[in-house]
Amino acid sequence: MIYLLEDDQNIRDFTIYAVQSSGMDIRGFALPSEFRDAVAEAVPDVVLLDIMLPEEDGLSVLHWLRENSATKKLPIMMLSARSTEYDKVLGLDSGADDYLTKPFGVMELLSRIRALMRRTVEGESNSEELLKSDRISLNTARHLVTVHDIEIGLTGKEFDLLAILMRNQGIVLKRERILESVWGYDYAGESRTVDVHIRTLRAKLGDAGNSIETVRGVGYRFQDHHLDTTEATE
Repeated sequence: MIYLLEDDQNIRDFTIYAVQSSGMDIRGFALPSEFRDAVAEAVPDVVLLDIMLPEEDGLSVLHWLRENSATKKLPIMMLSARSTEYDKVLGLDSGADDYLTKPFGVMELLSRIRALMRRTVEGESNSEELLKSDRISLNTARHLVTVHDIEIGLTGKEFDLLAILMRNQGIVLKRERILESVWGYDYAGESRTVDVHIRTLRAKLGDAGNSIETVRGVGYRFQDHHLDTTEATE
């Protein structure tokens, strides 16, 4: 089940129709209070969240979802008319997994929703894996990242992004490959999505953020000393 919080009735009706036509279940809400009540009754699989809302803004709702243990890892995509890089960084840094700017195409919306669902299922089925470098430790099953043994809070996409970079130490990954691997889609012009997530990821990693190197005109590379990959044990 997908939950959509959108106060514009035209956009809400259009989105609901598009999602239902693709064979997925969706419920729409105009008010944050209605949305909160519904989440309290049943946690959805994915949330589509507008930013400009009555009662409270979408970022406040996003914070509430991330602070709730039942919805902490819930895939969330922001839907907003705000299209500046600052707005995208703000949304992603606040805990959103993806950010889609209005107006959006139906095919892209559905592709991104499926990608969020697919990444969630894959994450649940993956065996426990531990990636370690001098300063960073990442546990896939526990969704845990530490820097200098201090836990760091990352969004789902930031976590997946760091994981793919650490698995490919020393290898330059093109933006297009990262977009396909982490987001599950490849749209022209969307490589900026990768750049924005890299920026927020580096900031959260602190001094260890310099392990993620920019290869100008190509993509990114994780370069740290003594990186190893092992199966995690209790």
